[in-house]
Amino acid sequence: MSEKFAGLNPTGADTVDPDQVETTIQGKQIGERIRRLRTRRSMGLVELGTRTGLSASFLSQLETGRVVPTVRNLARIAMTFGKDLSYFFREDQPAPFRIMRSTERIRLHRASDATPSFVSESMHSLVSDGQMVPCLAEFNGSDRDEVFRPKIFDGVEFTFVLQGPVILNTDNENTTLQTGDVAWLDGGRKRHYCCPAGTHAKAMIITRHNKS
Repeated sequence: MSEKFAGLNPTGADTVDPDQVETTIQGKQIGERIRRLRTRRSMGLVELGTRTGLSASFLSQLETGRVVPTVRNLARIAMTFGKDLSYFFREDQPAPFRIMRSTERIRLHRASDATPSFVSESMHSLVSDGQMVPCLAEFNGSDRDEVFRPKIFDGVEFTFVLQGPVILNTDNENTTLQTGDVAWLDGGRKRHYCCPAGTHAKAMIITRHNKS
């Protein structure tokens, strides 16, 4: 096996990089594949649950990527549709385009209260290679000094401000981005985003991971 296998920690230790694991799982779009099989049969979640012995709520979480299925559960779903288990892991043919409706995006809150300081809507299922991850981010300024700290990764980060102001902090220096401004960042730098207290902002954040 090649020493450059993408799942290995770049430090050379025989440990799997957790971020690479998540990227690999997301890249396979298992939930989207389940949803496509189900909708092609005009089958509801309740009916699929009855056929597989899995609950409709659990299947919904599988389709939206909130949980990762076990091999046993995937086998149940595959058998229901007469598919081999490998169907969920093989490479798809490139699609000419994909559409994600606004109602299909899952809003992820970074705080537990009613007005979280940061809300994200991931759009990773639109991209098949798992390297590029687009996300719609909303910032609610508060007096709690809460900020969004993206993960450090090997790649680049592109931020387009849809509604400002957004405060970008890199190397302990603040830069205020207004509506229409764009930032292009090294994903290996420590950084965080927020917006001034009493304001609301939106930005499209796209990360592109380098190939190992």
